[in-house]
Amino acid sequence: MPDGEGLDDRVPFLARLEREDRVALLGLGRELSFASRAPLLRQDEPSSYILLIINGWTKVTTSAPNGYEALHALRGPGDIVGESASLTGRPRSATVTALSPVRAVVVPHEKFRAFVTGSAEISLTLLALTADRTRAADRRSLEFAAMTVRERFAVLLLDLAHTHGVRTDEGIELDIPLSKQELAGAVGASREMVQRLLKDLRARGIVLTGRRAMVIVRPDSLRRIARAQESVRPPVGHEAPQTPQTPQTPQNGPRTLR
Repeated sequence: MPDGEGLDDRVPFLARLEREDRVALLGLGRELSFASRAPLLRQDEPSSYILLIINGWTKVTTSAPNGYEALHALRGPGDIVGESASLTGRPRSATVTALSPVRAVVVPHEKFRAFVTGSAEISLTLLALTADRTRAADRRSLEFAAMTVRERFAVLLLDLAHTHGVRTDEGIELDIPLSKQELAGAVGASREMVQRLLKDLRARGIVLTGRRAMVIVRPDSLRRIARAQESVRPPVGHEAPQTPQTPQTPQNGPRTLR
């Protein structure tokens, strides 16, 4: 929990609601399934519904006029997406794409707004979620501005190990399929730069890559890279996340990043 108070921005919306409210909200919509890499929402399109993710993971991205795609967040079970457009009446501000098969409940805007405005507690819960997400994004922007691309990439891999890491005999496998382009979009770099960084990390035995997956063999080395410039850059109050503790061994080897 940041600063020892409140909820982390990664605590999803449904987990913040009381059980009765959670059941009521899910009952307002209908369940849909999305294939891996299918878009759930598209940037700049008109909106008429919000989505509550039940299973699977998605990425939230925005595209610049020159085609560059920035990766802003990963949203998974219990998360809400599309709520900003629902409350403001504006077009979608980002694209949400499935990274794996996704099941989600679709709730029309009118029903969602009535649900939120009908309870001060639920309204405050949604406001708190928005504030937590904004605060986390601002904090990350400040941290990244003080880092080199190499340091940003190390911090990203550590974050992914913390949130999506699975212990294996080889190390910590990132249990989410992100391509090199998507990794680049998360740290504000080019695909070619990420490819060079990965090549260097592989050569030094810090990571292993296989088919669309990665194993972090030496997280301590990533921490040293992330902190390499601490003596010369402004303090940002960021501590690299610790590696996950749940042991689990996959049956297949790592998969190659695209």
